Amino acid sequence: MAKKDQNMLPPTGAGLVRYFDEESTGPKISPEGVVIATIILGIFCFILNFSN
Repeated sequence: MAKKDQNMLPPTGAGLVRYFDEESTGPKISPEGVVIATIILGIFCFILNFSN
């Protein structure tokens, strides 16, 4: 039985989309801002849950 050559690899980057090259038009929020907003939202939900 002949051994098939399975050492062929696909070209690097084939079919991959490079998202960091695309500029979005949405708001720019720093990672610290996201963490702070999440903490504030969590505290707000906690207060609303126990305010009955």
